[in-house]
Amino acid sequence: MRYCNVTHQLTKNLALLTRVKIGLEHLEEKFLVMSLLPMKIFSPKFMKKIKDNVKVWTRSLVAISLVAMTIFGNAHEAFAKRSGGRIGGSSFKSAPSRSAPSNPSYSGNSTPYYNNGGGGFFFLPMFFGGGMGGGLFTLLLLVIVAGVIMQAFRGRGDGEGITGMDSKVSVAKIQVGLLASARSLQQELTRLALESDTSSSEGLAAVTRETVVSLMRHPEYWVYVSSANENTKFALAEQKFNSLVMSERSKLNAETLSNVGGRVLQGKTAASLPSEGSLSLEDPSEYIVVTMLLAVAGDSLSKLPTLRSSEDLQAALSVIGSVPEDNLLAVEILWEPQSENYTLTNDEVLTVYPDLVRI
Repeated sequence: MRYCNVTHQLTKNLALLTRVKIGLEHLEEKFLVMSLLPMKIFSPKFMKKIKDNVKVWTRSLVAISLVAMTIFGNAHEAFAKRSGGRIGGSSFKSAPSRSAPSNPSYSGNSTPYYNNGGGGFFFLPMFFGGGMGGGLFTLLLLVIVAGVIMQAFRGRGDGEGITGMDSKVSVAKIQVGLLASARSLQQELTRLALESDTSSSEGLAAVTRETVVSLMRHPEYWVYVSSANENTKFALAEQKFNSLVMSERSKLNAETLSNVGGRVLQGKTAASLPSEGSLSLEDPSEYIVVTMLLAVAGDSLSKLPTLRSSEDLQAALSVIGSVPEDNLLAVEILWEPQSENYTLTNDEVLTVYPDLVRI
C-alpha cells in the first residue's frame, strides 16, 4: 500500500517537472526572440534597406516641392500679368438738360384765349386806355406770343436739348493691342490714375485727351485693334454703357489700381511684386492692351470708322480727342497689365480679347 502511494506521488512530481520544463523552454524562446530583435533591427542589411527608403522618400519630397513651387509660382506670375488698371467716371446723373424757354410775363389784366384746335391756350393782354385793343400794337403782341409758343413746341419735339430723354447718345469702344516695348504707356496711365480728378466732367475730359495723346505717341507699336459703336436714346445710354464696362472689367483677374468717380484704390500692384519671372519687354510676342469706353451726347462718335488699319485708328483717336467736354457723359479707361514689369502673351491676347484684329 505504501509502495503504491510512493509511486503515485513520484508520478505527480514527474508530471509537474515536465510542465515546468515546458514552461521554461517557452520562456527561453521568448527571451531569445527579444534578444535577437535589436540585432535584427540594427543589422547592416536592415539599415541599408532603411537608408534606401529614406533616399526614395527624400527624392519624392523634393520633386513634390519643385512641382508645387512651379505651379504656385506660375499662378502668382499669371495673376500679376492679368491684373489691370482702371480710370473713369460718369456724369449721367448730373448732366444738364436744355429746357424749353418759358413764356414772358406781361403786366396788366389778361384774358385767356382758348384755341379750339387743341394745344393749350395763351393770354391776350387787354390794355386800359388809348384804344389800342385792336390796333397794330396788339397785332405785334399776338405775333410774339405765337412765336414763343411755336418755339416751345419745337424744343419739346427736339428732345429738350442734348440730354433730353429722347436725345441721341453714342456708346463706343476702342481697343488697342500694343507691343510690350511701349512700357511708357503703362507708366503714363498709372500716373493718370494716381493724379487725375475723375469726379468732374473737366477731369474726365482731361483723362480722355491724355489717354488719346499717349496712344497716338506710339503708332509704331500698334498691332491689334477693335471697335464698337452704338447709337441709343439718353434714357438707355447709362444702362448700355454700364453693361459694356462690366463686360470689359470681367476680363481682368484683378484691378490693382483704380480711380473712378474721384475714389482712388491701390492694391498690391504688380510693380511691388518680385520680378524674377518677368519676361523681356523687348520680346515681339508680348503685348499690352488698352481699352477706351465712352458715352457721348449727340452723334459725333457715329463718324468713327471701322478699324482695319493704322490710319483708321489714327482717325478714330482724333475724333475721340476732339469730343466737347459738355458732350462727354461717361468714360472708362482699362489697361492690362497694370505694371510695366509684366506683359501678355499672344495667346492670352487672342483668348481674352477675341474681337481684336491685326493691322
